[in-house]
Amino acid sequence: MTLISLSNVGVEFGATTLLTNVTFTVAQGDRWGIVGRNGTGKTTLFKLITGAQQPTSGAIAKSPGVRIALLDQHRDFAGATTVWEAAAGQFADLLALEQSLADQANQLGELGERCTQQMLDTYAHDLERFERDGGYTFAPRVDAVLHGLGFDPVEARTRPLEHLSGGERGRVGLARQLVSPADVLLLDEPTNHLDLDTTQWLESYLRETDKTILLISHDRAFLAAVVDHVLHVEGNSVVPYIGGYEQFVLQRTERRLAQQRAFQKQSRVIADESDYIRRNIAGQNSKQAKGRRKRLERIARLSPPLGEDGSMSLRLDVQERGGDQVIVADHATIAVESRTLIRDLSAVVKRGDRLGLIGPNGAGKSTFLKTLMGERAPVSGTVTAGNSITVAYYRQDLAQVPADKTLYDIISDLRPYWQRRFGFSGDETQRKATTLSGGERARVALAMIMLSRANLLIFDEPTNHLDVESIEALEDAIESYEGTVLLVSHDRALLRALCTRVWVLHDTRVTDFDGTFAEWEVASEERAHAARVAAAEEESLRRVHEQQKTRRQNASTENDRVEARRAKRAVEEAEALVERLEAEVAELTKALEDPDLYTTPAGTTQSIELGKTLERRKHELEDAIRRWSTAVDQGQR
Repeated sequence: MTLISLSNVGVEFGATTLLTNVTFTVAQGDRWGIVGRNGTGKTTLFKLITGAQQPTSGAIAKSPGVRIALLDQHRDFAGATTVWEAAAGQFADLLALEQSLADQANQLGELGERCTQQMLDTYAHDLERFERDGGYTFAPRVDAVLHGLGFDPVEARTRPLEHLSGGERGRVGLARQLVSPADVLLLDEPTNHLDLDTTQWLESYLRETDKTILLISHDRAFLAAVVDHVLHVEGNSVVPYIGGYEQFVLQRTERRLAQQRAFQKQSRVIADESDYIRRNIAGQNSKQAKGRRKRLERIARLSPPLGEDGSMSLRLDVQERGGDQVIVADHATIAVESRTLIRDLSAVVKRGDRLGLIGPNGAGKSTFLKTLMGERAPVSGTVTAGNSITVAYYRQDLAQVPADKTLYDIISDLRPYWQRRFGFSGDETQRKATTLSGGERARVALAMIMLSRANLLIFDEPTNHLDVESIEALEDAIESYEGTVLLVSHDRALLRALCTRVWVLHDTRVTDFDGTFAEWEVASEERAHAARVAAAEEESLRRVHEQQKTRRQNASTENDRVEARRAKRAVEEAEALVERLEAEVAELTKALEDPDLYTTPAGTTQSIELGKTLERRKHELEDAIRRWSTAVDQGQR
């Protein structure tokens, strides 16, 4: 069933054409990923679908009654005062009806027999409508989504909305859209304010929902996990692709190669024909040359395929090598007011490391970077840069870009072609930084880092304002960079491609994992698996022990006593086997829960083998429990 259809849609602003000949359809249950460079019209597509903007040409059709919810980059909570009210904002009518029912119930209770039939009928009608519209089910949905996005649902009912940070407001806005009763969700960069755990939760939620999804995102790992269609916005139009993000990358490459071959073939034909016409237009073959010229004029010229032209060009160099010890933390404790974020950290970052710093929002990642930069002092201990270390710092809020200067002033010692490398040219170089979009300011910040030629680069969420192609350019530049990199990011594709070492911040501790981010993901999943197995085994053993306590005694006659003794032996043998396997499971689980096991690649390999052994013992224990249960049942008969 088609929910949304765009046919030959065009959008123009005066003499500027933003989109032309946009055609695609969205069916019920589809999950579309919308990708393209910043400024190509992705957000405009959402405005067209919601009706907030009308197309200059073409037609947009929506299924009658289809409900659409938009999550945009600027959150508005329409007068809500608490986190829970903001998240449940789509159910404002139901919340008002719930309060009305409570007031009516109080009034009916006070009046008793004096209440009128009309009052009873009104209460009954409102109660029926409340139940029909999901009044008894929406609150648990709101609680579940808030919990998945990192909020305490109970605390959220009283937590003032005005006390939230920008990132927290972004998560509340996302919760509001996810719990809405809409049929279609339009999500514009939903992962910008999420950490790794909440991003993975959102992936799972979107894969399991039956709603139709259109998703603008620059997070390649997130797109690969969620979408089953891709809409690529480029060259003032769109190209729809069927399949996930990885299939899109392959299909796009093949399409561009085919376009390039066709363009080159036509260019050769036009060159040959033009050469013939030029040589023969005034000779004895003039008639044939003029005929060829007419045919040549009628040929529709192919355009070269859109590709790297106009994308950001970035190269990172170092001016001097620097020392081998780049960052040294010596028993450092870092706190904000009375809250300790990192306790007693002692570690060394060595030259050439590409270190990923990960952890939940609020764990202290950005505060650690500010401490390293000397903007905050540790409560105790020291965090210092080594000898001959020069630092370039990409801030999450882009505050390093001077707001009162033009682009030319910011990059004043560069020749013009350097500015074009970052997508700026001509009059654009005279724009003030305050007039730039987030993506444009991010490119200026990267230009400043490139110019610094520092031997330590610190990036705090560098992908938040970049499109996919700019992220890939940044990834390639860091990959070939010879200095040291400290990277805070929730972009798993970037972390997998770059990080050779990982620091994990959690509960005021820093775990130093001496391996790649991909290896850390495997180790982390093994630990989570071990915890799930331990919980399942604990539940099974609890049932065994409860049955042991409540087992009835067998009785009376001689034959019964013989059978009872036989049954007792069977039970005892089964119990012994259960106890032995229980001990082995506990020992394996304890080994897998040891953090030191996951700090080296060899330990990660060992954890995989231990996990397999734990699985085998788990199945054996389940069989032993079943045999024990059967023996107990036979003994009780």
